[in-house]
Amino acid sequence: MEMMNCVGPLLEFGPICDHCLGRMFGKRSHGLANDERGRALRITYALDQNIPYAEERNPCWICGNLFDGTALWAGRIAEALDGIEYDTFLVGCRVPPLIAESEELVWSDLSLPSPEPIKAEFNREVGKAVSAITGKSVDFVRPDIVVICNIPDETLKVQINSLLVYGRYKKLIRGIPQTRWHCRVCRGKGCERCNFTGKMYADSVEELIGRPVIACTHAEDAILHGAGREDIDALMLGTGRPFVLEVVSPRTRSIDLADLAKVINRSAEGKVSVVLDHWSDRHEVETIKSEKAHKKYSILVEVDGAFSIDDVRNALKSISGATIDQRTPERVSHRRADKVRKRRVITIECIGVEDGRFFIDVVGEAGLYIKELISGDNGRTTPSLSEILGARAHVVTLDVVMVEGVVPEKAGNDEQ
Repeated sequence: MEMMNCVGPLLEFGPICDHCLGRMFGKRSHGLANDERGRALRITYALDQNIPYAEERNPCWICGNLFDGTALWAGRIAEALDGIEYDTFLVGCRVPPLIAESEELVWSDLSLPSPEPIKAEFNREVGKAVSAITGKSVDFVRPDIVVICNIPDETLKVQINSLLVYGRYKKLIRGIPQTRWHCRVCRGKGCERCNFTGKMYADSVEELIGRPVIACTHAEDAILHGAGREDIDALMLGTGRPFVLEVVSPRTRSIDLADLAKVINRSAEGKVSVVLDHWSDRHEVETIKSEKAHKKYSILVEVDGAFSIDDVRNALKSISGATIDQRTPERVSHRRADKVRKRRVITIECIGVEDGRFFIDVVGEAGLYIKELISGDNGRTTPSLSEILGARAHVVTLDVVMVEGVVPEKAGNDEQ
């Protein structure tokens, strides 16, 4: 009876289609679609008022009979998705402001407690029609594709959601950064400084992994999200560094990870190698980026002066287990805030000497600057090996041999 008391006032606003009439009570559970509910309300009202029932023939003053075009929208979407591999999709829309304002006016004037917005019905009805044409399923949580229908100008925008792959990489050569570096002069546009490449370095771990993946998936780009990063002149060895590769707008999704790893390793042979473990998700990206993992380094150190291995070992004892004050190093001060950070050295020991150079293993907290731990960085890092010995010390080579602590749970996203 509460609904029936509202039907007369609703009809007085002007011609209204069954969809819009039923949607004014759309959040109530009656087991009917909005158009079915609207038709039932219209018939019941006619019987109650003892007036002839007639279907509304005039354009709806709220939506302009938008739902008469459901099949047309669905056909256009199916055509736009042809040639893209996907299993799930989701339809969204942008409605003309006048439609939204009109239905909100009715809700407010009649104090309707349970109306459904037109956007929700449009997305649902068009989605059902697309599913019937394509045989694909709607996924409200993690669809492969999102299609936005811009109703005012009758256009579509197809958003292909990224594929995310979890793995570990080893960097086998020095001189390449983890990710692409845009030229500092032209910011990626291309200039004489960068030989018109737009990049500071010709290659990167990200590109060596990403290029074959882009080719295999017909994607637009590939972005590497790493669990920290090693210096350009450092190797990444041991078990490798955890990463998630984001494959942007892939038109092909059914890729076997073992085969993909073989393609990457063949393409980047001698430079980078990978193990791809499982399909990932955004949560795992956040975990990898935020996890503060301990790292183990193997470094070769040169010290000015005649020092024995015992001298170096004794000096390192006062650093092992200590908390170090590190002001932002001079070498990165142009791109990082100038402040003092406290980082702990978990362990540090000298394991050998050859030709006056010392082999040292270090395990440190995330964010510990290893080169500065040795050199002191002109007093910006304290204590340091150089400070304790009273002599200049510097790292000749640095290799990352283990990234500990980052063991994300598998995302379980095998359907991708």
